[in-house]
Amino acid sequence: MGFKYAVIGAGRQGTASAYDFVKFGDAEKVLLIDSNLEAAKKSADHVNNITGKSLCEAVYLDVQHEGELLKVLYDVDSIVSAVPYYYNLGLTGLAIQASANMTDMGGNTDVVRSQLELDKEAKKKGITIVPDCGMDPGMNISFIMHLISLFDEIEEVKSYGAGLMQNPVPPWNYNLSFHINGLTNEYYGSAYFLRKGKVTEVPCFEGYELVEFPEPLGKLEAAVTSGGLSTLPWTLQGKVKTLENKTLRYPGHWEKFKAFSQLGLFDLEPINVDGKEIVPRDFYHTLLEPKISGGSSKDLGIIKIFVNGKKDGKAASADLELIDYYDENLQLTAMQKLTGWHASAIAILAAQGKLEKGALSVENAVPGKVILDEIRKRGINVKIDFN
Repeated sequence: MGFKYAVIGAGRQGTASAYDFVKFGDAEKVLLIDSNLEAAKKSADHVNNITGKSLCEAVYLDVQHEGELLKVLYDVDSIVSAVPYYYNLGLTGLAIQASANMTDMGGNTDVVRSQLELDKEAKKKGITIVPDCGMDPGMNISFIMHLISLFDEIEEVKSYGAGLMQNPVPPWNYNLSFHINGLTNEYYGSAYFLRKGKVTEVPCFEGYELVEFPEPLGKLEAAVTSGGLSTLPWTLQGKVKTLENKTLRYPGHWEKFKAFSQLGLFDLEPINVDGKEIVPRDFYHTLLEPKISGGSSKDLGIIKIFVNGKKDGKAASADLELIDYYDENLQLTAMQKLTGWHASAIAILAAQGKLEKGALSVENAVPGKVILDEIRKRGINVKIDFN
């Protein structure tokens, strides 16, 4: 007998997770749950078509209808949440009630902390909950943990990540590959790094630098965004002197979006405009989303990590590089694969009983080498130089 999986949210990344369950998860059935039945059917049909199987089933259900959702989840082995982060705490409670393993695609470290506080409840039900999976945070954390395991002492870890168009189109040079609120959330507030071994708050858009990549990419610009390391800084506090993570974009991006932030367009508190209450972020999203959506699906995803430290008493360094591209055969974007497959790979391991029980952070849930092997098994090229 195979496993029964559920993907809540039949969008881009959810579709990739569903494919992964069928291809690598010994699936008996995969439920694609969404409040948009047409989207759920389209996603299920796509997965069934590219896998040559009929294991995906569209389910019309709103994530906010918890009672109805719980009925559907009771006989599911593992769940992937591919809905906005603010639903994940409630879904974690439902997963515990249903005794189903769960991973999600995160997006907010405070929500993740609340999920991790449900560790005892998850243990009692004999399930594994792993929040904040995906590409960045998620896969980058798994890779950092693997690289760290190669050293005896760690001085510095610098991580970079990006989801970009292969052929950027001015003036934005960017195409939205996930929910727009997730993008703004990354650009809002502060990140948490390690400086001199201590957790340090660093504002978004700080630390601007240029990073060189092989042509045709060339120079990309990097800046601080929030949430990309999840709980890792606290886990590694006192063990690593420097830990930081930045997001990569084509040149010119950060200047524009920092200006939007300084103007107050990311704010959530309503303001009065001619007698009407308007939330600046809602107004900003309404204007921006059509400008950066619907472009070419041909994208690329990047994870670049540098680690310096000591091995056998000598200075050593490691360099990891992943550059993945839109898959013409599967019709899946790089961002779909790198985000969706990290979440589904961990959910599969949980269903197989290969993970500890409880609510665990990514860095504590699965050894980095295991994730590295899983990602390579899925045809993603990850290069590591260690010397």
